[in-house]
Amino acid sequence: MVGMWRKEGRKPSVAFKLKGRFVFFATGNVNKFNEARRVLAGYGIAVGMLRVKTAEIQSANLREIAQTSAQDAFRRCRLPVIVEDAGFFIDALRGFPGPYTAYAYKTIGNKGLLKLIENVDDRKAKFQSVIAYCDNSSCSPVCFEGEAAGKITNEERRGNGKSGFGFDPIFQPSGSEKTFAEMTIEEKNGFSHRAKAVRKFAEWYKKLGV
Repeated sequence: MVGMWRKEGRKPSVAFKLKGRFVFFATGNVNKFNEARRVLAGYGIAVGMLRVKTAEIQSANLREIAQTSAQDAFRRCRLPVIVEDAGFFIDALRGFPGPYTAYAYKTIGNKGLLKLIENVDDRKAKFQSVIAYCDNSSCSPVCFEGEAAGKITNEERRGNGKSGFGFDPIFQPSGSEKTFAEMTIEEKNGFSHRAKAVRKFAEWYKKLGV
């Protein structure tokens, strides 16, 4: 990627030349970025991390939140951009925390959530992810969804040197004996909601022939 300053009167602007398949992931979470980067690399798509604070509306709909954030990110940077919104849905808590997952993690964390279902037999839960892509402010962002079903463990579980992030230490996906936090990035990408959504985006993006 090459950035060039051009003067037009008194208003300088930046023109970006992007060679090949290249998108930007608007996120402040380096863990999410690294997971997405690994998946996209397998499709020959390069990705840059864009640290920009995007508008996040209050909504129970992950798709609506992701679309709004992607549009805002594009308006700010004028670059092809993807944004992710994800939620953690617990059956016994009627889907809580859902789209308010980040807030729940900041306020009560893993231990607080485990406390809420301490004596509950139904431990079923799922992560959902929506990836929204935007490269034109006049168009509605295109969305791609992924889901990982599983259960909540009875305690936090982390692997050696693998801390995980968010609610990863208490979520065990179906078909695995490990929690997300006990897995390598490659292992997690075999199960995760985010990886599934990113793969759908990558397959669609490659068909554009950009």
